[in-house]
Amino acid sequence: MMKIAVIGQSVFGQEVYKELRKDGHIIVGVFTIPDKDGKADPLATEAEKDGVPVFKFPRWRAKGQAIPEVVAQYKATGAELNVLPFCSQFIPMEVIDLPKLGSIIYHPSLLPRHRGASAINWTLIHGDRTGGFTVFWADDGLDTGPILLQRECEVEPNDTVNTIYKRFLFPEGVRGTVEAVRLIAEGKAPKIIQPEDGATYECIQKKDNAKIDWNQSAEALHNWIRGNDKVPGAWAEINGQKVTFYGSSLLNNPAADGQPLEIFGASQPGSVTKAGLVLFGNDGNTLLVKNLQFDSGKMIAAAQYFQSGSSTTLELTEAEKSFAEQMKAVWKSILTNVSMIDDSTDFFKSGAASMDVVRLVEEVKLRASCLLQNEDVYMNTTFQDFIQMCVRKLRGEDNAQELFIDYVEKNINNITIKMPHQLFINGEFVDAEGGRTYQTINPTDGTAVCDVSLAQIIDVDKAVAAAKEAFEEGEWGKMNPRDRGRLIYKLADLMEEHQEELATIEAIDSGAVYTLALKTHVGMSIQTFRYFAGWCDKIQGSTIPINQARPNRNFTFTKKEPIGICAIVIPWNYPLMMLAWKTAACLAAGNTVVLKPAQVTPLTALKFAELAAKAGLPKGVVNILPGSGALVGQRLSDHPDVRKLGFTGSTEIGKHIMKSCAVSNVKKVSLELGGKSPLIIFSDCDMDKAVRMGMSSVFFNKGENCIAAGRLFLEDSIHDQFVKRVVEEVKKMKIGDPLDRSTDHGPQNHQAHLDKLVEYCETGVQEGATLICGGRQVQRPGFFFEPTVFTHVQDHMYIAKEESFGPIMIISTFKKGEVDDVLRRANATEYGLASGVFTQDISKALYVSERLNAGTVFVNTYNKTDVASPFGGFKQSGFGKDLGQEALNEYLKTKAVTIEY
Repeated sequence: MMKIAVIGQSVFGQEVYKELRKDGHIIVGVFTIPDKDGKADPLATEAEKDGVPVFKFPRWRAKGQAIPEVVAQYKATGAELNVLPFCSQFIPMEVIDLPKLGSIIYHPSLLPRHRGASAINWTLIHGDRTGGFTVFWADDGLDTGPILLQRECEVEPNDTVNTIYKRFLFPEGVRGTVEAVRLIAEGKAPKIIQPEDGATYECIQKKDNAKIDWNQSAEALHNWIRGNDKVPGAWAEINGQKVTFYGSSLLNNPAADGQPLEIFGASQPGSVTKAGLVLFGNDGNTLLVKNLQFDSGKMIAAAQYFQSGSSTTLELTEAEKSFAEQMKAVWKSILTNVSMIDDSTDFFKSGAASMDVVRLVEEVKLRASCLLQNEDVYMNTTFQDFIQMCVRKLRGEDNAQELFIDYVEKNINNITIKMPHQLFINGEFVDAEGGRTYQTINPTDGTAVCDVSLAQIIDVDKAVAAAKEAFEEGEWGKMNPRDRGRLIYKLADLMEEHQEELATIEAIDSGAVYTLALKTHVGMSIQTFRYFAGWCDKIQGSTIPINQARPNRNFTFTKKEPIGICAIVIPWNYPLMMLAWKTAACLAAGNTVVLKPAQVTPLTALKFAELAAKAGLPKGVVNILPGSGALVGQRLSDHPDVRKLGFTGSTEIGKHIMKSCAVSNVKKVSLELGGKSPLIIFSDCDMDKAVRMGMSSVFFNKGENCIAAGRLFLEDSIHDQFVKRVVEEVKKMKIGDPLDRSTDHGPQNHQAHLDKLVEYCETGVQEGATLICGGRQVQRPGFFFEPTVFTHVQDHMYIAKEESFGPIMIISTFKKGEVDDVLRRANATEYGLASGVFTQDISKALYVSERLNAGTVFVNTYNKTDVASPFGGFKQSGFGKDLGQEALNEYLKTKAVTIEY
């Protein structure tokens, strides 16, 4: 325990102060800046609350000399150590050297590089690949004292001062400063002399010297803009105005055509596109700027530079008028020098500063069920614009993100479909790293639908970082559950508005028959989001009576909390529906998600991303990464910030994922894996229904169905009749174009799967099973396979044990009365996803359903899943549930809280 003086300011100083007190140190004094406009610095506010002496000196020195009265007041505290977590004042050496343990300072760079007050800015301006911070011993030089501790981090390509500070320099800097104090207390603090080799000192970045020099490469321009983002802001002259640039990123591909914008001093005009303002370096490469701010303080999306801004003025309801009056009072309390607030009052021209923006955002949060971002205030600076923006958000009319989408458009199925084809990261459609792409194939004819961005590891890291920020810092993590449900309902409504488009995309990308895609692939997806939207405000814990050690009394309750960043990896058989089954529960629980669709069927997932953004889901909540499982799926399994992974796919890959999730950070995992679902049909069944549902159990969705009946057990007395009836029905099935409304059976999903089905049937014939019909590829373009029926399949055969995942009916028989034996054979598999039984004897049905070892049992029906009924397997078919209330538990964690009172 030491006596410490904390000298500094800001929330950073406040957090360091709080942590030092938690460690048991005595804070003998807090020395900070004077109040500004009647508002105390956060460090001062925290210390005053604790009764710690607070000193607010305007200055410590006068005419280069320490002020004796100030030094005397400091000296009277008896500090043994000075901690300067963030200090903008010059502290005299009489104060620095006085404590017996000296003084330590936090500096946001890896000294000796970037000495000076704008270290973060220059780390980015110089394009450093590695950044970090230093805690050093203060001396009489400028950031030249011996190093006590350093921590480093990777600088991301599009980091700004704000992002790297929030991600690393702030949280890790607080921890590092406190750790440095612990080392001092333990007598283990080193004093490493700074090397002069590599030392740099740069000037303080101010608005005056942040003007852009256009005679540079695109990368240098990008680094200059992001290195000044948000403070002080890189600027240039446009049409005689000083305009500040924010949100820069390098472009890998040629910029889309836009409207030229003359910029003073630039070698060529910029280009205003739907994505933003494209700028050109002297090397011919390009960068993109998202937002522009004018001298007035007004900020706009760069894409809107030439727009007139003549949006319709909303008529306010009485409740909205009341809200406007409340906000007028808030503006008046902030803008104390303004006599009256009217529609034209400009927040920044009237004297507001950045801290006032934070306060205004919080005041809105207290008074209305909408969450603002700081940029909302910068983009709506007059009172009228501000109120209109708030009301639009309250009505749900302003939640949709501004999207630039480079659609692939096709006129198919009597409609025009518009398909996004890029990665979706942090609310934007973007190219993959290096511009990598691949072709997604239409299984109907084997031709390419379009090129799709192929995600790389760096793209995964960007998506996870976006999901993390959205969960930890964004409005999603703070949102009222009912408001979260409202957004998910709106998403379901948009999916319904686009259901024909979604079903058409599903048909050309996965081969799903359009009518089935409309009813099941898309229809059940919409139902799933609506179902889980209703759960958002019904997730709750419980109170628990516990044994009490008298005379103390205790109260224990549990809370259900979202896990955080979740990864979802889905298969190709139901691309949209599998997305919905997992993502709906994940979002309803309050998590953010990074989803990898199957590489061969990415398009409905990308269309879903567009609709999610238009529904108003905040940036970073949903991220979609088409790519390979070996690269994208593996990185998601390994990523330390992902806390849950939901996977549907093969048992082999599921085992690998489970291992990776355990080794990386013991992620929570749910797995829906392979199946070999048995269907037992007794002679007392309703034969018409058994044939109809037996056909469905195998041939539904071309057999590409995880719960497909992988093996039928027929009581021997009905074998011949059942097979005859099935073959008759198979011959009636129309194989053809999935967009044809009369088609019953479309193409298999992709060439490799078709080849496996051919090989599977060849193996069945070689082992002695009887091929009644089918077993071959249909001789036409595309990946069509004949519906197939095998009989006389023995238990030892490959096709009796292994899943085909195709339209192949495997039939075995059992003798009358051998109920327990057929149950033994049905359960003699490592899978346990689904099962079924047909009998009109209710006692037999209950007996069999009780003993079938599978997560789902169908009695006298099949494939009847519902959004309210839990779905998942046993044994090597996986664990965890999709659908129903139980699915929410896969994306929640339970916290127990005990209070003694």
